[in-house]
Amino acid sequence: MGQVTVFSGVQRRRYWSDEQKHALVSAISAPGANVAEISRLADVRPGQIYRWRRQLEQAGHGFAQVQVQPDPDPAPVAVAGTAIIVEFERATVRIPAGASPGLAAAVLRSVKP
Repeated sequence: MGQVTVFSGVQRRRYWSDEQKHALVSAISAPGANVAEISRLADVRPGQIYRWRRQLEQAGHGFAQVQVQPDPDPAPVAVAGTAIIVEFERATVRIPAGASPGLAAAVLRSVKP
């Protein structure tokens, strides 16, 4: 037997918090994720999850895939025009001199040691 949701009172629609929306959008962004199955488990239509993903991307809360690769040469290398070099245990981030402060901050926030 299927599940039935009964709404009573003034509110006629379900409310999804931003955290729930982010979780579902993140879940469909995972490699090998099945959108139909994820939407079925969350009891929401796949189109709604895609709409939330578009809204999050337009609001600037989109997701970006970041691949961190070790430097092939472990010795510090001076790159012409580089303003800041941040070395982590397994990665080196080089921020060019022309990068905006917002971009530099976003990159450093995304790379957590």
